[in-house]
Amino acid sequence: MIAMVEGAGKSLRILYIEDNDQNYYLVHFILGAKGHEVRRARDGMEGISLATAVKPDLILLDIQLPVMDGYAIARELQKKPELAKTPIIALTSYAMAGDREKALAAGCTGYIEKPINPKTFMLQIEQYLQPSTQGENK
Repeated sequence: MIAMVEGAGKSLRILYIEDNDQNYYLVHFILGAKGHEVRRARDGMEGISLATAVKPDLILLDIQLPVMDGYAIARELQKKPELAKTPIIALTSYAMAGDREKALAAGCTGYIEKPINPKTFMLQIEQYLQPSTQGENK
């Protein structure tokens, strides 16, 4: 079952846990152009702290990060009741056989391979959004 974010078509609060500036700026540009607020954390500890503080509607998570890898971050985020309904999408260059399954087993609700395609990225993200009103994750 895919976890959905309420509020498709509305401005969403998105946390992107990513240490690479170029990857972050591209995703920020695409999502910002659609009116979404994108916050950034550069490592796992910062990401867990920021997720707990801002309670985002969606979390995009790189897997290869300093300090703590994305699998460990996903497992930690899943332990937080206030984030239980927040979709976590692995956004990663890990594209070998079994990588998708490993991300899902760690608690991610979706998986998108890098490099992203700017033309289709929003469609990939929107599969985790459902029409409704925002507010359940706040």
